[in-house]
Amino acid sequence: MEKHTDMDITGDGDEPPERIVTVTVDDTVGGVDVDWLELQTTAALLFLGRDQSQLSVRVVDDATMSQLHRTHSNVSETTDVLTFDLGSDESAIHADVAICCDVADRAASDRNHSLSEELLLYIVHGVLHCIGFDDHDEESHQKMHEEEDRILSAIGVGPVWSHGS
Repeated sequence: MEKHTDMDITGDGDEPPERIVTVTVDDTVGGVDVDWLELQTTAALLFLGRDQSQLSVRVVDDATMSQLHRTHSNVSETTDVLTFDLGSDESAIHADVAICCDVADRAASDRNHSLSEELLLYIVHGVLHCIGFDDHDEESHQKMHEEEDRILSAIGVGPVWSHGS
């Protein structure tokens, strides 16, 4: 299932601008607001100065994420996000990101915010990996989550990570 809305933001009737974020949702997943995710992710990329980006996001279920995680990380369990950096640089993020709706649904419920906000958090997390952030030790983990909340607050969503922590 794929849903997109092309909008002419120039108002001149010409071709719409090239999309910098594309979100696709697997058929086994429901309840995802694709338009909102694309809009907010684009806002985050623009806030970061990555206006030449090409980001492809795939929303999957636990079974698919477990398979992807096993194939690409040799871990036999689901996870929230997998990021495949395809050559990001100072002006652009070029990446494929897989996010798990089932993990997001459980986390959103536990942390008392919306599924959309949790999915957006995962996308921003993936983007931050592409620009050099890491979360493999406690200090870098904390810095990464502070940056996620800073970005989400700047685009008007508000903090998501610290909101539920």
